[in-house]
Amino acid sequence: MGLPGSGKTAVGRRLASRHGATFIDLDDEIERASGASVPEIFADEGEAGFRRRERAAVAALGPADAGSALRRVISPGGGAVVDPRNRWSLFRGRRVAWLDVRTEVIAQRLRRSPVARPLVQGPDPLGQVRALAAARERFYAAGIRINGVADLAGVLGQLEALLASPASGATALLHALTPIGEVVLGEGMAVDALDGALRRLRARRAVLVSEPGAWAAAGEGIASGLRGAGWAVEPLMLPPGEDAKRLAVIEDAARALARLRLERGEPLVAIGGGALGDPAGFLAATYARGVPWIQVPTTLVAQVDSSIGGKTAVDLPEGKNLLGAFHHPAAIVLDVALLRTLPERQLRAAMGEIVKMAALGDEALFAAVEADGAAIAHGDSAAFDGGAVAEVVERAAWAKIEVVIADEREQGGATGRVALNLGHTVAHAIEAVDGYATLMHGEAVAYGLRAATRVGTGIGVTPPERAERIERALDRLSLGVEPLPYPPEAVVAATGTDKKRAEGRLRWVLPTADGYVTRDDIPEPPVREVVAGVLAGRGGRAA
Repeated sequence: MGLPGSGKTAVGRRLASRHGATFIDLDDEIERASGASVPEIFADEGEAGFRRRERAAVAALGPADAGSALRRVISPGGGAVVDPRNRWSLFRGRRVAWLDVRTEVIAQRLRRSPVARPLVQGPDPLGQVRALAAARERFYAAGIRINGVADLAGVLGQLEALLASPASGATALLHALTPIGEVVLGEGMAVDALDGALRRLRARRAVLVSEPGAWAAAGEGIASGLRGAGWAVEPLMLPPGEDAKRLAVIEDAARALARLRLERGEPLVAIGGGALGDPAGFLAATYARGVPWIQVPTTLVAQVDSSIGGKTAVDLPEGKNLLGAFHHPAAIVLDVALLRTLPERQLRAAMGEIVKMAALGDEALFAAVEADGAAIAHGDSAAFDGGAVAEVVERAAWAKIEVVIADEREQGGATGRVALNLGHTVAHAIEAVDGYATLMHGEAVAYGLRAATRVGTGIGVTPPERAERIERALDRLSLGVEPLPYPPEAVVAATGTDKKRAEGRLRWVLPTADGYVTRDDIPEPPVREVVAGVLAGRGGRAA
């Protein structure tokens, strides 16, 4: 893979010839199937039409070739790997190489090339190449970086070394270096990603912080893999659930780190869901005035939401998450294979947060939820095997990453990280009235999202068709549909303690046709009516 003009075709043909393998240029396959050139397809059908043809061509390649011999060398177009499903089909079971060429060299090559490049036209080709490089680097970086500026013999030598190295069986799908930490996503790659992250942090051992359930489901396997990679492993167990978020637990854990003689700069690795990530991150933020940490979220809601953003906290008797710090992890490892054994209720509840991210204006994520959300919520193996889970995790997680990067410490006011509060005003109130005893967070968010949608419709900021689309998505997921036994007055009263207040007024996040708005002028009577309707169950409206 690589940018247009990086030499994929020339290098791929030569490598295939060396090994007696078949060379496949995906653009050639698309042109052959359509009877038109790539520029003609762009002109007639636009980029969206070309991408549909491209996805079909990728699917037609079938699975990776079995055996160790090189049988096919595949050169996809530079933008093919932007589509998560294409990467899922192309990368699994194959060696993936990124021909990395400086943008200045690419621009010079394209000026001399007789082949038209539809996405690199106009008066500033260098600027366009740089924009493409920045947008695609996280996809290309999932492969092994090959210095594409070297001469052909040098490039081929690097590729031969890649082919000669042992295959791990893991699949990396995305690798991003962001202002809030390194993000790696893939399947079965947690150990490989951790090994790389620990080496980059110059760790001398792997200190793994987990809790019994996550340790049994994922931690033991990760620990074994790290030991096999040569790491000394030190496990540190916290209690399960909210019990881990007590100051007494943090003190005991900190004393355990002191006995291990953990040094400043030595990373912790948190393996578990959101209830583990909060205290583990708080421990990392406060021990020795802050040590690095790595997140390995093992639940769907943690992978798409709680592991991203750097919020760490513990509870006080007076309330949840009242003592905390912003402390971004050095790396977040999103391994979708860890989600395969989750209970259906956990998967379904997490979809509440994912629908929220889609409702904020991510149309590609919304389409993925509508197409595959029910299968994901049910835990269907086909949703995992076909790449639907990986796509939804990637799109939802990246949507949150972009919001957090733009407003790392919640200073953005009405246009920043407050967007993530969509649906949470009523959700937090329901959880408080429930005493955090019955509903999972994503389930509460689904009720809250219905409430925000109905409030938005009532004041004219949420178009009815958008509201119906959001509620229909929740219906298909069986979220927010059952009546709840809480008094509407108690829930409305609990909204008054919501953290998202400005100058004493409650700030609502409400969906629009393609995004959101914030409002702090919503009167209480219509809110009371909406809350009563939501608590009555799907279709319920206060009389």
